Amino acid sequence: MKRSDLAMIVFIASVSVLVAYFVGNSIFGNITNAGEKVKTIAPISTTIVAPDPTIFNKNAINPSVEVQITSTTSSDTSTTGTQ
Repeated sequence: MKRSDLAMIVFIASVSVLVAYFVGNSIFGNITNAGEKVKTIAPISTTIVAPDPTIFNKNAINPSVEVQITSTTSSDTSTTGTQ
């Protein structure tokens, strides 16, 4: 490889790096160290408020209790034993 070829490769590489830097800077913008303002929420309170009695009443159906529906009258007419 000739000396002029090596110099041309170094020149092209350095120009490519400069072009890539300026293109990247124009696309992504300048990096700033300024902070951003964000919304904060109120802290969670440890006090417990009683539930609304119109929604949570003591006579309400509890969906977590298993309910079995059975007939109270016996439909079995067969007899067992002796008469």
